[in-house]
Amino acid sequence: MEKKKCSQCKNLILITSPTCLYCGRPNKFITKEYINKKWNKDYNKNIFNGIFINKYILIILILIITISIIIFN
Repeated sequence: MEKKKCSQCKNLILITSPTCLYCGRPNKFITKEYINKKWNKDYNKNIFNGIFINKYILIILILIITISIIIFN
């Protein structure tokens, strides 16, 4: 694995590590989106709630259509 020097404490750390193990300074690749995915618990729930609501609406519509076809035939 590739390593680089921390700009604050000058110790070698992995490029993929989110922070320096020695001083705690974050690496440059950490963005607001990364922090939201990692720590904001509502971030993931909102995505799944929208998907499940759409599936339930689709199932309800299919049931209504099939029941109406059965009744009117």
